[in-house]
Amino acid sequence: MNRPLVIGIDFGTDSVRAVLVDTSNGDEIASSVFHFPRWGQGLYCNPSVNQFRQHPLDYLEGLEASIQGMMQNAPKDSADQVKGISIDTTGSTPIAVDWQGIPLSLRENFKENPNSMFILWKDHTSTQEAADINEAARNWGGEDFTKYSGGVYSSEWYWAKILKTLRSDEEIRKHAYSWVEHCDWIPAVLTGTESLNLIKRSRCAAGHKALWHESWDGFPPEEFLVAVDPLLKGIRKKLYSDTFTADERAGILTVDWANRLGLVPGTPVGVGSIDAHMGAVGGMIKANSYVKVIGTSTCDILTIPNDEIESKLVEGICGQVNGSVIPGMIGLEAGQSAFGDIYAWFRDLISWPIKELQESNPKETNLQSLIDESLDDLIPRLNEAASKIPIGESGIISVDWMNGRRTPFANQELRGAMMGLNLGSDAPRIFKSLVESTAFGAKKILDRFIAEGIFINEIIAIGGVAQKSSFVMQTIADVFNMEIKISSSEQTVALGAAMFAAVIGGIYTTVDEAQNNMGKGFERTYLPIPENVTKYRDLYQSYLEIGDFIENKLSL
Repeated sequence: MNRPLVIGIDFGTDSVRAVLVDTSNGDEIASSVFHFPRWGQGLYCNPSVNQFRQHPLDYLEGLEASIQGMMQNAPKDSADQVKGISIDTTGSTPIAVDWQGIPLSLRENFKENPNSMFILWKDHTSTQEAADINEAARNWGGEDFTKYSGGVYSSEWYWAKILKTLRSDEEIRKHAYSWVEHCDWIPAVLTGTESLNLIKRSRCAAGHKALWHESWDGFPPEEFLVAVDPLLKGIRKKLYSDTFTADERAGILTVDWANRLGLVPGTPVGVGSIDAHMGAVGGMIKANSYVKVIGTSTCDILTIPNDEIESKLVEGICGQVNGSVIPGMIGLEAGQSAFGDIYAWFRDLISWPIKELQESNPKETNLQSLIDESLDDLIPRLNEAASKIPIGESGIISVDWMNGRRTPFANQELRGAMMGLNLGSDAPRIFKSLVESTAFGAKKILDRFIAEGIFINEIIAIGGVAQKSSFVMQTIADVFNMEIKISSSEQTVALGAAMFAAVIGGIYTTVDEAQNNMGKGFERTYLPIPENVTKYRDLYQSYLEIGDFIENKLSL
């Protein structure tokens, strides 16, 4: 059967997933996942100081293995039917490169240097640099270049990470010609782009993470960057001015990569984008939709018609960028620095004695099996137990800033908290308060948009937490007092990439047309429970008061 197929490649934090998708209906034909081995070993990372780095070899090996594995699972002759490839990655995840765009960590003398690796989105080592950028933006004497980024620059973003690296590592400072985002580098690799000037850069990554905007001809001027720190002198001229939306081609697949992947040379490759933004498209975002991408962290994405937002600037968010999600509309981004990570932290905290027992008895295979099974089942059991506890019964209020606060008004130096503990505060009650805290943090973001007069027509949730935990999603619906639709697709982000691949491959002319034909709809809707809404309204006020105290009165 001859049918047009496309490939979506989704680079996450822990792994890369490749999916082969039927463009006529969005059905997944085959898929494969590759877990990053160096990342899995914790190499180049230091969680105690929020340092998280990834080696480009993890990405290259993952790219090859995931697509090869996918094609092995696909029907015969599928390669001939592939009409396009599109890629999403985490972001901001930049890396230092030479003049050809080759990462320094692929050189022998830098291969073990963490500062030559990709600086992962969750790396918060550059909080001081972000503060310096914010200070300069307000006081340098010219335009505030953070105004399209919510008015606050974050340590999770491009310029802060570059400046931190330049300040910390003289060898990188000497040898780094420029810097490239992960979502720009992968398409450049696949298309054989060997000059930085020829790489087609993502509008999404540049606009949301790197202070790029049309109104100042790309990046802020040299005068501003030098006002932040003289070490930034000369970097702007080695970057770029033009950016591209994800419905455009980056180039075509080279013969070498086609042979390595088992694909056909000349297959179109799309401009890359950030995972959450493509995930929103896979989740069926439309005008005035609010999509929550819920995983280890969250990313909240909205799309607003240009004539609705006009010159309005939404303060405290992660940017508003023309075409960053759907070409022709303004994409707005916000999010929480930790969500599922908070649940995983609590699981690891209370299971520490079990893990110690496991490590001290490595040869007891029956014990190992029992321990592994118990750990896998821990969060589902906590969900079940916590869901039975009456709202407000424990008296515990938690604040969800365990990894800092991304939105509203980014501040990665903030820390989480728990209040109201007593000797009856058992694991399910503490876990319930943590779930409530993530819902409260999400509501604070929603309230920020509403306060700015942004109209929200519907709320859609995608990602692992959204599909696996009815307790978490019902809590959010109750806290929001709004219904929440859950996407049917288990691989919404990769499906979104596949939709863009269908556009750059010429199967569909617009993203909307690709969505209408390839979208998988919604598997269920959570409706707010009126009595829960009332109870959570009061608890939310307590959350806000505790958060204000931590931020304004408590010095850590």
